[in-house]
Amino acid sequence: MRVVDAFPRAVHEEEIWIPMADGTRLAARIWRPVDAEQHPVPAILEYLPYRKRDLTAARDVQTHPYWAGHGYAGVRVDIRGTGESDGVLTDEYLPEELADGVAIIEWLAAQPWCSGEVGMVGISWGGFNGLQIAALGPPQLKAVISLCSTDDRYADDIHHMGGCLLGDNLSWASTMFDGNACPPDPMLVGDRWRDMWLERLEGSGLWLAEWLAHQRRDDYWKHGSVGEDFTAIRCPVYAISGWADGYCNAVFRLLAGLEVPRKGLIGPWAHKYPHLGVPGPAIGFLQESLRWWDQWLKGRDTGIMDEPMLRVWMQESVPPSARYEVRPGRWVSEPVWPSSRIVDASFRLSVGHDLLPEEQGDDDDAVLTIRSPLSVGLYAGKWCSYNAPPDLPHDQRDEDGGALVFQTERLEESVEICGQPAVELELEVDQPVAMVALRLIDVAEDDKATRVSYGLLNLTHRDSDELPEPLVPGQRYRVRVALKHIAQQFPVGHAIRLSLSTSYWPLAWPAPSPVTLTLCPGRSRLVLPMRTPRPSEEASLPDFPEPEGAPPIAKTLLQPTQESWQVIRDLANDQTTLEVINDEGRYRLDDIDLEIAARVTERYRYSYGRYDSVSGWTEWERSFRRDDWEVRTLTRTLMTCDADNFRLRATLDAWEGETRIYAQTWDETIPRDLV
Repeated sequence: MRVVDAFPRAVHEEEIWIPMADGTRLAARIWRPVDAEQHPVPAILEYLPYRKRDLTAARDVQTHPYWAGHGYAGVRVDIRGTGESDGVLTDEYLPEELADGVAIIEWLAAQPWCSGEVGMVGISWGGFNGLQIAALGPPQLKAVISLCSTDDRYADDIHHMGGCLLGDNLSWASTMFDGNACPPDPMLVGDRWRDMWLERLEGSGLWLAEWLAHQRRDDYWKHGSVGEDFTAIRCPVYAISGWADGYCNAVFRLLAGLEVPRKGLIGPWAHKYPHLGVPGPAIGFLQESLRWWDQWLKGRDTGIMDEPMLRVWMQESVPPSARYEVRPGRWVSEPVWPSSRIVDASFRLSVGHDLLPEEQGDDDDAVLTIRSPLSVGLYAGKWCSYNAPPDLPHDQRDEDGGALVFQTERLEESVEICGQPAVELELEVDQPVAMVALRLIDVAEDDKATRVSYGLLNLTHRDSDELPEPLVPGQRYRVRVALKHIAQQFPVGHAIRLSLSTSYWPLAWPAPSPVTLTLCPGRSRLVLPMRTPRPSEEASLPDFPEPEGAPPIAKTLLQPTQESWQVIRDLANDQTTLEVINDEGRYRLDDIDLEIAARVTERYRYSYGRYDSVSGWTEWERSFRRDDWEVRTLTRTLMTCDADNFRLRATLDAWEGETRIYAQTWDETIPRDLV
């Protein structure tokens, strides 16, 4: 990344308090031009629970000062109950959080250094609440850049996929369990830090229990899902994600559903800002954002809206790996989305395990059966990849022994797809609750198999996520399973494979009991969104510049990091464990003399053939230290199940120095609701 020193032209206000109507104060950090009070500028708000003082400081100081150096006020605010802000945070995207967001925008617009125009930017949580606050219609909010976010909190978030309960639901709940237990910094809030900390420890709760109480698409999930009414958003939206991220589908729905000026961008990246994007290539996102802000916050015609509505990275074939540094490919575009230039092509499944062009297949009643082992999914990676530790899918041959596999002949011409693949299945099962997992795979000439896209469906949700219905064993059903959107090239000599299994653990929680699925392949189809390359049009696209950013934070590594992703097969005891370790080591933020250490361990287990043995366990350890002030937290969560219930056991411990000052335990049983 090229460093652009914006500080000579920017004022940095380390701690600003924004008052709410109920007396709560929210902590803000602001960078703005030195002459902003004489020449007011628009404000760009990033509104997160991830602690601006320390945990996002390294990212923030390369982003917000950059905007300040280019004529904006970069504003980073901690959500109520996080960082140095007052209060307690008890869940995601609460009405209180969104109302506070509107109040922040009103406060910013009224400041003497602000022109009255405000934009919102954010990745993940900040991308979510940017859309959600836009739907509330504050008049001062003029534009949004939403990265790695969603319009549908039930169907396309870290909690569920196709009505299946995701393993990342536990992982993410544990991340917030840890974050909510962190204290404010005494250097900023003074002696009241301990009372604020205890209030959070006692009041934040076990979010996972609340999430598990809502296993179907009810009002709990509809709240904050802007796809319920796209017309509520009345300001321009730039939606951005990456193919390795969990949230790429939302970009396409936002482009299709919104009526305001809008653009979409999808690179090869995991859950990262594009100027920090991995797998690469990263791009000059901050320069691209300035074109957007100048267009909508300053009224300058930057030409950004004259360019195609959608730009995506057309991925080229790569060998399977849990981590890529760079994903080969090229930028392609569509002037509008949906695009009339994308044409669906159907491939019929055959009893001989072929994928045949529609006109070559036989529409017969021959059947195939599959009863997948729980091992299918161990090499799937995470639903939402951060590319650290290595969390992308590995060679799919390790999975395909427990799946039905259908494959094309070796390609004589290259094939490109862009959009959402889908699979239409005619099937029956022998249990009232069952799932199906489908994987689209690029098979190389040496038979290495790289997952391109995948989709899940809890078959009780075949007609509705709101009103699921149990299956009737032995009854024939027709279902459609949507896979993740993707842009992918399959080269000459490769083959396209579709793999079907009845489990995908631990990416998704398995059905209550083993399932035998009977498939009628001749009445089942793979549908691919085919795209014809347009070289001259692609050559005319403007290049994205190289990444830029403000100077990095002064940070000293005191203890090295450690990353591990291991599959452990204990054959003597018929037990398998996937263990994930992400140890951030210990480091010091030099400018505030604060030492931080964090380590997370996750273990997902099962015993061979025993569905009641499936478990997920997470542990977070975190500490903060400055001089003689030291605090430490330890959170653990264990999730198990039987055929009828999920069970949660969790502990929270907190220490000040060597003294444990707080401890709490939870033991919750939550009935399974057709999951």
